[in-house]
Amino acid sequence: MKPNDAIKLSIDTADLVARSYLGDLTNEEMMQRPAAGCNHIKWQIGHLIESDFRTIDSCCKGSMPTLPEGFAKKYNKQTASIDDPDAFHSKSELMKLYDQQRSAILKTLATLTPEELEKPAPEAMRSYAPTVAAAFSSLGIHWTMHAGQWAVIRRQLGRAPLF
Repeated sequence: MKPNDAIKLSIDTADLVARSYLGDLTNEEMMQRPAAGCNHIKWQIGHLIESDFRTIDSCCKGSMPTLPEGFAKKYNKQTASIDDPDAFHSKSELMKLYDQQRSAILKTLATLTPEELEKPAPEAMRSYAPTVAAAFSSLGIHWTMHAGQWAVIRRQLGRAPLF
């Protein structure tokens, strides 16, 4: 197995978990917070999309499709406390962006050589991702970390456990 394949496997596993947890949630349900002071799912999805974009575009300039104008500002720390669903993209818009970004990530990952994966990541992310490989690998765990909160929300909504 090539390093690209192992990294893709971790991204694909996180994708399976995320899509399973999000699949049957409505726009309204995606505004629920797992606890007071926690972020609702719509904000989290936007944050994850923006984080994926920033991480991979920093490592592989120009490899990612651009996000809509103002997207990063819509999903920053200052907007996390907003409870107005109209302040965020709809579930279908977010999932379309997620699909576009995920496709570009996997396409870019497939083109990288083992030597390119071992190159240092941009300085700003080296504390948690010292190499390009580590930056790509961080994507799956980031989504999985947030998906743990979605499992709680699903239970609050009366949904059965999926995994």
